[in-house]
Amino acid sequence: MAGSGERAVRTRARLAALLADASTAALRAAGGRVAGVYLRAGGPGDAPDFLRLAVLAGLPGPLFRPWWRVHVDRPFPVCDAYRLGLPVVLPNATEAVRRYPQFAAGLPFPFASVHMPVPGGGGPLGVLAVLRPSAGDDGDEPLDRELLARLAEGLGTELLALADGDRGAIVWDGEPQCVRPPAARPPQAAVGRFTWDPGTHAVRADDRLHALLGLAAGDFAGTDTALAEALAPAEAYRVLAALRETAAGKPPGAPLSLRAADGASRLLDLWPAGDGGALPSPADGGGVARVGGVVFDPGRAALADGAADQLPQGVFCLDRLGTIVYANAAAARFAGRAREALLGRTLWDALPWLTGPPYDDHLRGALLSPEPVHFHVRRPGGSHGGYDGFAVSVHPGDDLLTCTLVPASRMEAPGGPRPPGHTGAAGPSMAAAYRPIALAIALTDAVTAQQVSAVVMQELLPAFGGRRLAIYLLQERHLHLAWESGFPPGFLEPFDGVALDARIPAVETLATGRPLFFESMRQLAETYPGLPLDAEEGSRAFLPLIASGRPVGSCVLGFDGPRGFGAEERTVLTALAGLIAHAMERARRYDSEAALARGLQQALLPSRLSAHPGVETAGRYLPGTEGLDVGGDWYDVVESGDGLALVIGDVQGHGVQAAATMGQLRSAVRAFALGDRPPDEVLSGTNHLLIGLDPGQFASCCCLRLDPATGLTRIARAGHPPPLLLSPGGRARPLDIPGGVVLGVDPGARYPVTELILEPDAILALYTDGLVERAGADIDDGIADLRRALDRAGAAAWRRDGLTLSGVADRLTAAARHADARPDDVALLLARRLRHG
Repeated sequence: MAGSGERAVRTRARLAALLADASTAALRAAGGRVAGVYLRAGGPGDAPDFLRLAVLAGLPGPLFRPWWRVHVDRPFPVCDAYRLGLPVVLPNATEAVRRYPQFAAGLPFPFASVHMPVPGGGGPLGVLAVLRPSAGDDGDEPLDRELLARLAEGLGTELLALADGDRGAIVWDGEPQCVRPPAARPPQAAVGRFTWDPGTHAVRADDRLHALLGLAAGDFAGTDTALAEALAPAEAYRVLAALRETAAGKPPGAPLSLRAADGASRLLDLWPAGDGGALPSPADGGGVARVGGVVFDPGRAALADGAADQLPQGVFCLDRLGTIVYANAAAARFAGRAREALLGRTLWDALPWLTGPPYDDHLRGALLSPEPVHFHVRRPGGSHGGYDGFAVSVHPGDDLLTCTLVPASRMEAPGGPRPPGHTGAAGPSMAAAYRPIALAIALTDAVTAQQVSAVVMQELLPAFGGRRLAIYLLQERHLHLAWESGFPPGFLEPFDGVALDARIPAVETLATGRPLFFESMRQLAETYPGLPLDAEEGSRAFLPLIASGRPVGSCVLGFDGPRGFGAEERTVLTALAGLIAHAMERARRYDSEAALARGLQQALLPSRLSAHPGVETAGRYLPGTEGLDVGGDWYDVVESGDGLALVIGDVQGHGVQAAATMGQLRSAVRAFALGDRPPDEVLSGTNHLLIGLDPGQFASCCCLRLDPATGLTRIARAGHPPPLLLSPGGRARPLDIPGGVVLGVDPGARYPVTELILEPDAILALYTDGLVERAGADIDDGIADLRRALDRAGAAAWRRDGLTLSGVADRLTAAARHADARPDDVALLLARRLRHG
C-alpha cells in the first residue's frame, strides 16, 4: 500500500491484518486447506501486469514460492479471475487439467480451487483464492459461492476505504505474509498404546487408546478382532494381518495408514515386544511373546505425553506453516539435535536435509491432498544415530502433518532391505520437471516469434527469479535482437546484428552449443575483458537455441544478485533452451508464411476505391494479431452501370489459402458487378464459382448496388452481419435484411434482395465479424457497440468540424487498431450519398 513514514507502516500493518482476516474467513467459508489474496505488484522492477501473493494461510511460504509473482496473462485461474472479473471454480483435478494444464502441471495434486475477484469500482483489486478438498469427477460438491463473493466484496470495500478510494495505491511489494489457520478442533489425546498376545489374542490397551477411539473403558472387548474393528472397520483385515506378520518377526517398514469409521486418518505402528511390552534389543534373539503397538491421530493438535517416546522410529508433527510442534526422542536423535532445538522451528531451519527438491514436492502433496506421502531420504554428512538413510511417511490432517522417520535397518522390500538413500518411486525432483512441462504447454499456443518471446518472459523468468531477458535469432550469419525485457534502455543496441565471429557470450554459446553460466558480474567481466556490463551486481546465463541440430539463436537470462547455478538447474535451463529453440524455429516458418500471405493480400486488396461524384467511400483493413495474422477479409467498390456496387466479404480461415481464395472471389464479384448484374445474381454467380473451385472453404458476403441519383439501394447478403445505416439527425440501426447461406455450401442457394432509399448524407456501414466479435460475448453486443460508435462519429461529422468519412472510418476501427490482441482480421467499408452530387 502506497504511503510514507510512520503512516505507511501503520497502513501496511492494517492491510496485512485485513488480508489475513479475509483469508482465514475464506478458509472457513469454503472448507479449504489453503487460502490467499493476490494484489497488483508494486515492488521495484514490477510491471503493472503482474500480481503478487500478499497473504497465504495454511501453507508454508517456501512451498509456494513459484507462485508468489505471476503475470496477469498467464493461463492460470487466478489470472483469469483478475483479468475477466469473474469467479473461476475448479471442482477437481480433472477440471483443472482440462481448463488450466499449466496450473495443473505445477501442482499435480487432487484438490479443488476457487478464485474470486475482489471488486473495487473500475475493476478487480485482486483475487481471493482458496484451495480445498477435491470433489468427485462430476464436480457435484456444494460450495457457497455467494458467501465467498460477499467476503470478496467486503474485502474490496475495506481495501478502498484503507486507501482513501485510491485504487492505484492498493498494491503489494514484498513476500507474502504467512498466516496460521485456526485449529479445526480443540486439542485431544492423540496417542494410544497397546500390547497384543498372539497366543490368547488378548489386547491390553491404555486409557489414552480408549479416549482416542471414543470408547469408555468397559466398551472395549480386549481382543485383536475388536481392536481392528474399532480402529478401521473397513480395513480390519489389514490390522489383523499386520499383527500376525509382526508376531512372526516381520513388522511393517512404516506405520500403516488407516481410515476410521468417520473417515478420519489414523496411523498404526507395530513392533515385536518382550514379555513386559518393552522394546527388544538386537541381542534378544528369541521368539516373540508379545506385539507392541501405538495408534496416532495425525489430525489432533498435540501429541499428548511421552507415549511416542517409546517408539523405535522418529515421529514429529508440523503445523500448516511448516513449524515443528512435536518431536519424540527418536526424531531428535535422528536429527542430531536436542528436542528443544527442534520445537518451534521451521522444517527448513531444523531439518534442512528434508527440504528442497524433491522433498518440497512431497510436502506440497501432503498439504494439498488427503492421501499420505511416502519417500526415502539420505542424510548428507555420514551416519547420525547409527543411521544415514530413512523411510519418511507424511500423513496429512486438518491442522497437522504427522511425519515418521524409519531407520534404514527397518526398511524391508522384496528382495532385501532398501539401500540407504534409495529414492523410491518418487524419483528425481518433480519440481524440476514442472518447468519444462509448463513451458512446453504454454509454447503450444505461441506461433509467432514475438509470442514465443512473451511466453518465455512470463513462464521462464518468474520460475527462476530472473529480471532480464534477451532473445537473439540467427539470420544470415548474424544475431539479431528479437526480444528484450529488463535491460537499461539502449544497452543492447550495439549487440544487435553482431556477426558470428564476435567474441561475446551470446555468440559463443551458439557457436559451441554449450550454455554459459556466470555466477557474478565480476566472473563475466574476467572472462570477457572489455565487455560492456549493464549492472555491477548480478549473474547471467547464456543459453544456445538449437533445434534438431540447427542453430536458431541464443537466449540471455539476467538475475539481480549473484547466484549459484547447481547441476540440476543447469540441466533444466538447457532443456528449456531446447524447447524455446524448437518453438522459435516453428515461429520463423510461420512468419515466412505470414509474410507471403501479407504480400499476397496487399496485392489483392484494392489500392484505391472506384470514385463517383455523388458518393463518398472509405475502407479499412486490419490484420489479426493472434494465430496466422492474415485472413480472407476483403472489400471493394466497383463501377456498375450508372452507379456503384459495394461488396464486403470474409473467407473462412487464415493464411495463404484464405488470401488466395479471397483474391479469386474478389475477381469474380468484380466481373459480375461490372456486367451491371443485380446483387442476388452477383452472389449466386460467385457461389457457383466457389463451389466449382472446391477450395474446401466457404465465405460470407454482403453486396449492394447504389444509384447515386435516386438513392435507390438494393442489398443481398450471404451469411454476413447486417449493414448499419445512420440517417442524418437520427440514430444508427442495423438493417433487417433477410439473407441466404454462406457462399460455397449450397449450389441452389437463393439470396433475396432488399430495397431502400439512401438519403443524402446518410452513412452506410459494411463490416466483417472481426470488428464486432469479442471472446465470451454475444455478437449482437458487439454490433450494438459499433452502432453507438457510429452514432458518435456521425454526429461529429454532421457538426461540420472537418471530420470526413475517412475520419469516421478511423474512429470506428480505433478500438480494434489499439487492442492488445485481434483474434481475427477486420474489414470496414463506409459509403455516404452526397447531397450535391
